[in-house]
Amino acid sequence: MLFPVYCILLHSLLLSGVLGHILGISPEPFEKKLFISNTVVTETEQFPGGVLVDENGTIEAVLKKENMDLLLRSDKSNNWKIIDGGDWALMAGGVDTHVHVNEPGRTSWEGYVTATRAAATGGVTTIIDMPLNSIPPTTTLENLKIKANMAKEEVFVDVGFWGGVVPGNEEELQDMVDAGVVGFKCFLINSGVSEFPYVTPEDLEKAFAYLNGTGTVLAFHAEVQVGEETPECEGPECPNPVLYDTYLASRPDIMEIEAASFIASNLHKTDVHVHVVHVSSAGVVPVLEAARDQRIKSGYNGWRGGVTAETCNHYLTLSSEQIPPGHTEFKCAPPIRNNTNKAKLWEYIRDHRLDLVASDHSPSVADLKGANFLKSWGGIASVQFDLSLFWTQAKARGHSLNTLSHYLSAGPARLCGLQDKKGSLRSGLDADIIFFDPNASFIVAPELIRYKNKISPYMNSILTGKVMQTYVRGQLVYSDGEIIGGPKGQLLVNYDY
Repeated sequence: MLFPVYCILLHSLLLSGVLGHILGISPEPFEKKLFISNTVVTETEQFPGGVLVDENGTIEAVLKKENMDLLLRSDKSNNWKIIDGGDWALMAGGVDTHVHVNEPGRTSWEGYVTATRAAATGGVTTIIDMPLNSIPPTTTLENLKIKANMAKEEVFVDVGFWGGVVPGNEEELQDMVDAGVVGFKCFLINSGVSEFPYVTPEDLEKAFAYLNGTGTVLAFHAEVQVGEETPECEGPECPNPVLYDTYLASRPDIMEIEAASFIASNLHKTDVHVHVVHVSSAGVVPVLEAARDQRIKSGYNGWRGGVTAETCNHYLTLSSEQIPPGHTEFKCAPPIRNNTNKAKLWEYIRDHRLDLVASDHSPSVADLKGANFLKSWGGIASVQFDLSLFWTQAKARGHSLNTLSHYLSAGPARLCGLQDKKGSLRSGLDADIIFFDPNASFIVAPELIRYKNKISPYMNSILTGKVMQTYVRGQLVYSDGEIIGGPKGQLLVNYDY
């Protein structure tokens, strides 16, 4: 009869946290928690106060100081755990809707453990995994289940999934909607990986027919080939592929603008929400705004007229003039453009003419980089630095922390239909919250990077704004430079995996 004794011992160890520490499990007690700060930040306000989190990890109330103090003087607060951040800002965690995790298939590039640890370190409490560059891609229900089963015990923050639209998979789309993908992504140009081909106008019409009425999102990589593809060139008379300007000339603004115009011309065929990912060229935004106005006039009453766009931190931080020869860590598609273009994107941020900012975290192994801009893999990994990158630039331009919360938390949550669960400090939402020091600074260095391949155009840069603690549903996952305990994230899917 030793079995009951072992059960009692196991239970005691779990409660004490000893076994949890050994196994990487964090058995936080079920209790109410009050998070306090001199600066609670929402999309629209900043005030001293706190966030009360219930036993299930849900926000029970967002309290201004006078109301919080009344509660603290009452008997109701007797058993609350108080977590006081002092002068650290208390904010909703980031939601990054554009992350390539690459597992399975290209796990040497990235994986769920490393990607979600990096996210937690950077205050990102939810990531949405792109349907490529994993093998298999998320283009069928079966492939979605393969990815979810791979991820289910590995995630330190919550993870949702995009599905993919590729030629011939239209009959899979409804099943993926039912399974809980946040939306779909397609390419209008070569994606760079053979297992995720781009869609033709005919493919797109078929996809619209299956997606109409589902209420989903269709996100576009918005570049199209303009004119003939430039043939590979070798010899001394060819443009130097080590120079960034050679790559930039191969993907001019017109490729994005023509793609945006193509999308706009097809809006009358669909009622899905259309989203353009990683806008690089400032010229795209007026095209999409005109399409949105037309859609609203025709009676569409969804969020932002069902036409939205994101940009990325690399377009808001970097400029083509600063990229040295051979430094392909700066390569991405669409490309980083000039200072004038960057300034225009910041005008759009100021005027709320863009809807959200994402990382387009797209890592690879070092062997795929090299010095040739035309042949190296294009992608910038930065999910760990989302908030700090944006804040460094935003603060220098006079923006408030509300702008940070709007573009990196609330806006992305709305895109993915998660606004009633994520992205804001509001009663009833998951307590995915962070303490953020807006005045702290740090230097990007390899030893700080938690994603798998420590390649970055930001290496040795000084960033302003530092995530001090990260909580997912009220559970501490990151503090003071360390990941706390084992995986605490959940998968945002609609089936038992």
